[in-house]
Amino acid sequence: MDKHINNDPLHGKTLLMILDFLVETYGWEHLGYKINIKCFNNNPSIKSSLKFLRRTNWARKKVEDLYILTIKKINKP
Repeated sequence: MDKHINNDPLHGKTLLMILDFLVETYGWEHLGYKINIKCFNNNPSIKSSLKFLRRTNWARKKVEDLYILTIKKINKP
C-alpha cells in the first residue's frame, strides 16, 4: 500500500498552531506590521485573534500565506 505524501504546508496545522508559530517568530508588534489587522495591533491576544481569524476569511488567508512564506524561508537550503 502506497503512502500518500501531502505537500501542503498547512496539512495537519491548526490555526492555533500557525498563530503561535508566527507570534513566536515575529512577536505581536512585527506581526501587526506584516499583517495590518486590528487584532494584532490593538491589545493583541491569541484568543481574540483566533476569534477574528475564524470569522474573517481574508485575514485568515493572509496569516496562512505568511506562515507558508516563513516556513519556506526557514527550510530554504
